[in-house]
Amino acid sequence: MSTAKEQWDTYLKTELPKITALLSPYHITLDAEQPHTKGERFLMQALTTVGGKKLILLGTKTTTNERVVIKATNDVIGTEELTHERACRTLLHSMRFSYESFHSPKEVLFLKKSGYTIFVSEFIEQTSSFLERPLAVQFSYALRALKAQERTRATTSSHFKIIGRVFGNRTADNYLTMFDAFLHTVKTSTPSERTLSALTVARTRLQAGKAHIEQYGGFLTHTDFVPHNFRIKDDTLYLLDFSSLRFGNKHESWARFLNFMTLYNRDLEMLLLEYVTNNRAKEEQESLTLMRLFRLGEIIAYYTGTLAKSTDNLRKLNDARIVFWTEVLTAELAGSRVSDDIVETYKHTRDTLRSDDEKKRQVGLH
Repeated sequence: MSTAKEQWDTYLKTELPKITALLSPYHITLDAEQPHTKGERFLMQALTTVGGKKLILLGTKTTTNERVVIKATNDVIGTEELTHERACRTLLHSMRFSYESFHSPKEVLFLKKSGYTIFVSEFIEQTSSFLERPLAVQFSYALRALKAQERTRATTSSHFKIIGRVFGNRTADNYLTMFDAFLHTVKTSTPSERTLSALTVARTRLQAGKAHIEQYGGFLTHTDFVPHNFRIKDDTLYLLDFSSLRFGNKHESWARFLNFMTLYNRDLEMLLLEYVTNNRAKEEQESLTLMRLFRLGEIIAYYTGTLAKSTDNLRKLNDARIVFWTEVLTAELAGSRVSDDIVETYKHTRDTLRSDDEKKRQVGLH
């Protein structure tokens, strides 16, 4: 067991009783089983968001028997993230230049006490996970959600002043700076020539495409727009993670979602790409490609960063992940899609090497 895993387990043993005691006066109890603390959760660190140490827990408000989600931290950066997420929720629901209604679970409790910040919201029950729904339904929900983000754009100096204080606004130069950081992370870990070459070519493409990145800037975007960050109930899509909202290139959400579907639903990926090809300008298609390159660089850097904290099968798995996402990046640079054989081979490797706890954590997540 890695040192990082041991530290995480010690953290849980220390923190869970304290959080339980803080929530008790508010008649909120924690579930005995906490799936979001298991498996590879100890490795997860966002590269482009605040990413402090926090716990995401499930529980019940006993006076109403209402299921709730608890986000709790006593970490300085984690506190900033939870406070930031709450500010994002509030501002998004009140912006006068937002032309779309964004839904979020209702707030049950926001508590700052004894050095802890705790945010409790309702648990959104859904009849099935996103990926269990029919393909046409998945396409409809995904397109509606992505279009909704596109309809919120900052266009005036007053708009940028409002969003700058809370969301921030990513420019083409910001994306290039972040990609340079991804490249640096990979270079310091003796990468394969194939990975380093693909990332270097991607960096050149991003530099050459700065005008397209900037052309589609100023839009609301979600840096982690994937199924485990939203739930669907009564034909309404609820965003769960508001800390990942930013203003920037409109295709950043698209890119994250499409890269995810490369692995989880190739048919949905192709439907969305066909939609873009048939309904969007060439410049917009290029902007989407550039954002896919950016997000692929991010995920390769993320898994590279986990290697020092991984041992045994998890180390083998993260090595395999870097190889796989390098293949996806190489295909994207060539204007094609990674082959189904490469995807299926990787999925078999992943499922063989994943721990039992990680398999349990993944159940119903998407």
